[in-house]
Amino acid sequence: MTEHAASPRRGDTPAAHAPGPQTTVETMTGAQSLIRSLEAVGADTVFGIPGGAILPAYDPLMDSQKVRHILVRHEQGAGHAATGYAQATGRVGVCMATSGPGATNLVTPIADAYMDSVPIVAITGQVASKAIGTDAFQEADICGITMPITKHNFLVTDPAEIPRVIAEAFHIAATGRPGPVLVDVAKDALQATTTFRWPVETSLPGYRPVTKPHAKQIREAAKMLVNAKRPVLYVGGGVLKAQASAELRILAELTGAPVVTTLMAIGVFPDSHPQHLGMPGMHGSVPAVTALQKSDLLFTLGARFDDRVTGKLDGFAPDAKVVHADIDPAEIGKNRPADVPIVGDAREVIADLIVAVQAEYDAGHRGDYGAWWAKLNEWKKTYPLGFDPAPAGELAPQQVIERIGQLVGPDAIYAAGVGQHQMWASQFIQFEKPATWLNSGGAGTMGYAVPAAMGAKAGKPDTAVWAIDGDGCFQMTNQELVTCALNNIPIKVAVINNGSLGMVRQWQTLFYNQRYSNTVLHSGPGHDGIEPPAQGTRIPDFVLLSEAMGCVGLRCERPEDLDAVIKQAMEINDRPVVIDFIVHQDAMVWPMVAAGTSNDEILAARDVRPDFGDDLD
Repeated sequence: MTEHAASPRRGDTPAAHAPGPQTTVETMTGAQSLIRSLEAVGADTVFGIPGGAILPAYDPLMDSQKVRHILVRHEQGAGHAATGYAQATGRVGVCMATSGPGATNLVTPIADAYMDSVPIVAITGQVASKAIGTDAFQEADICGITMPITKHNFLVTDPAEIPRVIAEAFHIAATGRPGPVLVDVAKDALQATTTFRWPVETSLPGYRPVTKPHAKQIREAAKMLVNAKRPVLYVGGGVLKAQASAELRILAELTGAPVVTTLMAIGVFPDSHPQHLGMPGMHGSVPAVTALQKSDLLFTLGARFDDRVTGKLDGFAPDAKVVHADIDPAEIGKNRPADVPIVGDAREVIADLIVAVQAEYDAGHRGDYGAWWAKLNEWKKTYPLGFDPAPAGELAPQQVIERIGQLVGPDAIYAAGVGQHQMWASQFIQFEKPATWLNSGGAGTMGYAVPAAMGAKAGKPDTAVWAIDGDGCFQMTNQELVTCALNNIPIKVAVINNGSLGMVRQWQTLFYNQRYSNTVLHSGPGHDGIEPPAQGTRIPDFVLLSEAMGCVGLRCERPEDLDAVIKQAMEINDRPVVIDFIVHQDAMVWPMVAAGTSNDEILAARDVRPDFGDDLD
């Protein structure tokens, strides 16, 4: 991710403390103070919708020459856009909403950002301070509601506190383990006159993230690595958040150990690198899943042993010792005990590990992974990712996504919704660079892709941004295409249209005897859900819908048209483009580890269990 002075890398000095010009002291309203504070911390883009309680802030916002406001169509879109902006740029994303339903519509994207450790600041208006607790019109206790899903939140009733709170909110969001911070400001605090002071002095005595790892733990980890026979570098999103891609590559090439990258870490290590085994987890590659399962050392960097990676926890990597490095001490030992716990920023940890491993080498201690790589390479050769072709004349969804990646290339940013298309995008687009893969990993939020792509494009206007979305996800937040069209944010949206809630349908196929209850999207009550409606009937027609929202709408139904349609979309850069890809309905995501089962039970394809030639098969 790109570093920016306004949003320090984890553990750096916050902007509020940085040396700067002489303190600015002015008299103004709380609303003006809020906007001036946003300017002072370097916020340049805010996604939001005005309403009664936040309305005082929108008047000075109109005069700001530094903060661009993008008027979204739904507060959920504002939150996901702030997340996409943050993931693509490495800076703090900002969203704004009014009280009551405006604030509660931000709950889903705030929870999403919390699960995926994304730095955003959500600013909400609140009813006047004397009305708080009276069930006033459009009142909601948004601080209470979001307490479990934010790093911290503030209720501001004194306008003099606004600059300090904004500075602290941005510092907390961006440092340590990143995450969302909520700032709820009472309407009378926005309307009152106050004295604006900047720089501000922040005081956060209980917030001291540990960034520098303990040297003894680093030395122990290095010894374990050189003594292991079957190590795996198990890399999570924390390495991406720490902007430690370069350090990770040095460590991997120095040690020669295999690397797996979780769904949240895709792009931090090049897919094309010969040491990369792919993504582990429920729909991970066979080599990645099996390497973790049969390793003797899990060298865990910025990952959290979540259930989608581990499968049945008590059967996960039964013979492996664990080195677990994370900036959040609460994650270490939470799901899997660590033999060597390391608390620290991933960049600092990996940099120190490089030195410690080299010292072990200099002392004549070097791991021999030859036999391990012989097995790994055999698994890579025997069980590569692939897919069955669609029936003649039809498009396979994997084919569509793979071809988009090949034609658009690794410099683009790809945002995915949630479901089958998300997994196929993670499998069949080749990611070579960090901050090019955006998705909702922890919360699994349908409707994430379009607004997240919008936020990414707003933050990186010179970069091609594609949303890979499903027809179910697309129908949740596609109204933000209006926002894109009106604000010159020309994203591309590939709708992988199989006429159903694809991942749910896959589970119904595998576990519910093909009883497709309420997963068919193109038919109403009484339809058997198997055959599509009459020829030419599309409800909704995504091409017409996209054109009504100011976009270019395209459709592709035949394999022979695939390249031409993608290239046509790539050539249009003055408006958003939506491509309705009509794909084979019965395609499934493989490999797969069924929920609640051991990773030993991975299926490479339906009814195809890999044979590893040992007693763990």
